[in-house]
Amino acid sequence: MKPFDIGALRRAIAGARPGAASDLVRRTLAQHGLVGKAENTDAQNPLSAMTDLLNRNVRPAPAVLVPGASLTTNHFTCEAGAREYLTYVPSSALKGITGLIVMLHGCTQTHADFAAGTGMNTLAEQHGFVVAYPQQSRGDNAQSCWNWFSPGDQRRDRGEPAILAGIAAHVAKLHGIQASETFVAGLSAGAAMAVIMGQTYPDIFAGVGVHSGLPFGAAQDVPSAFATMAGTVGASPPRPGDRRATPTIIFQGTTDHTVNPANADRIAQDVLAAGPELTLFDKTSSESNGRRYVRETTTTSDGVALLEYWKIDGLGHAWSGGNPAGSYTDPAGPDASAEMVRFFLQLARKI
Repeated sequence: MKPFDIGALRRAIAGARPGAASDLVRRTLAQHGLVGKAENTDAQNPLSAMTDLLNRNVRPAPAVLVPGASLTTNHFTCEAGAREYLTYVPSSALKGITGLIVMLHGCTQTHADFAAGTGMNTLAEQHGFVVAYPQQSRGDNAQSCWNWFSPGDQRRDRGEPAILAGIAAHVAKLHGIQASETFVAGLSAGAAMAVIMGQTYPDIFAGVGVHSGLPFGAAQDVPSAFATMAGTVGASPPRPGDRRATPTIIFQGTTDHTVNPANADRIAQDVLAAGPELTLFDKTSSESNGRRYVRETTTTSDGVALLEYWKIDGLGHAWSGGNPAGSYTDPAGPDASAEMVRFFLQLARKI
């Protein structure tokens, strides 16, 4: 995830000394992984070169439908704004719908790309849940990042949280899905927004899936977003006295050079701090395709999952166990999608 503001960069370029503009672009792109050391960024037109590099990262993701399933493009509008989203209804829904998972893509991704990379539609067929994939608009963020670092998009009934909650509520009502069966998950900027959704709409989302994400309220603008991503995680914002913890499952690679693992630690700490004083903790280690990982689980005294935290050795900034048909995926595993679905459906008592 690389949430720098292209508008701000353009303004900086306009005021730069001759020859400094292209250098600014090169350094910014290199710092956030958008260009290799040997990449030619076209000094004559640096903004055009940057757009080409961003677009080059997004892979086409053709839809593959099971007979009887449906994948529709929808548009949601409310007072806070409007977004397009895909809805996947599996053929297995005819036997009964088990829940709804809202999937939030990362920067430079599309909803279809994210669907292909996570393989969530295949899991929907296996378990009978509906999936909604909102799409961030380039008009609201030039890199299609969810604006997790914007104060106006960190509060209930405002900005992107209001839009995304509206999409979730609409799809849930359409298919007769209860709040206890509604979940949200994301990658990178999408994971940061999923954390915000869990904090601001615990009445709509019963659980949160976070892959390479950022803590709630950790950034208030682009510079503080950069600092947070680099591992300078500030103090958590004050919580209302009635705030309850939303059950959360976290996946974080130890070699993620885009989002420092310290962010996952803080997300876990925030969940535990908002939970009950008495919890049960367990820690196990295993491996998938030669890759070792540690899984930490925290449950309440009555056995309800509060937190799962997966720390995966050697995983970078990519969806663990993902399909190479989508961007930002690492097929080595463990399978983050399958584990998130298990976590969510256990919360809904569907498995």
